[in-house]
Amino acid sequence: MENPTHTHSTLGTQKDLIARLKTSGKSFILDPDEEFTDDYAHFFFLGIHDGQEVVFDTILYTLRMQHESELFEIAEEQTLRQFPQYKVSSDEKEEAENTQHELEEEIGLYMAEVMLGLEEEGEIKVKEHVDLDLQHEFGIGLDAGLHIDKVTTDLIESFIRDFNADKLELDPGYYSFQTQTDSLNP
Repeated sequence: MENPTHTHSTLGTQKDLIARLKTSGKSFILDPDEEFTDDYAHFFFLGIHDGQEVVFDTILYTLRMQHESELFEIAEEQTLRQFPQYKVSSDEKEEAENTQHELEEEIGLYMAEVMLGLEEEGEIKVKEHVDLDLQHEFGIGLDAGLHIDKVTTDLIESFIRDFNADKLELDPGYYSFQTQTDSLNP
């Protein structure tokens, strides 16, 4: 499960990260290779799994972000079915560039319409979750979507405290969100 020699970008090995977390006096270290935003954080913290101290390589995000991501993914799939010529192999890329350029506006509008339709029908619903990846390349992968307005350092600390104490309570409700119209314009 834990490979102390595996490295993660600028953080070094898992063993290095464990030492760094213990000496830092902090409950977590943000991934320096990724941006910390109001909707998303990638960080590392120490916890116990199967009686062993491990690094949890964690992605924490808002349900709003997950909703928009799923909405975009479904709209993209439907758009690719409607405009199969838009997705081309690298060999055909240069030849198809002009065709793609001409189709970009039409495709953008179509995709926005699909997203609005899915949203109006409430087709996409998300709920709080925490998923573990025991086959993760760096420690244990932890993916968490929470019904929160904003990811903050205080929220991350609370999440870690509750997770490590096995007191994390997830809301079982399903949620749908309205996207901002600015994000749908091509």
